[in-house]
Amino acid sequence: MPVNFSIKNVPDALAGRLRQRAARNHRSLQGELMAILEQSVTDEVSLSSRQILDEVRSLGLSTGSEATEMIREERDGR
Repeated sequence: MPVNFSIKNVPDALAGRLRQRAARNHRSLQGELMAILEQSVTDEVSLSSRQILDEVRSLGLSTGSEATEMIREERDGR
């Protein structure tokens, strides 16, 4: 059985951008929101811890002790 969702207090700017996106995609606002929800759950990728670490390293991001050192340098530089 379908479920109804309700989102309250959506900022005007965000609602406007969603309406524009819906218009660009030739959808109603309801249709656009459904498409966004469907995409968000079908695009999920399950990665192992090793794959995540490899991805972080390939991006040149620091991990572990490197991150600790960066935090210390930032803190001490204030």
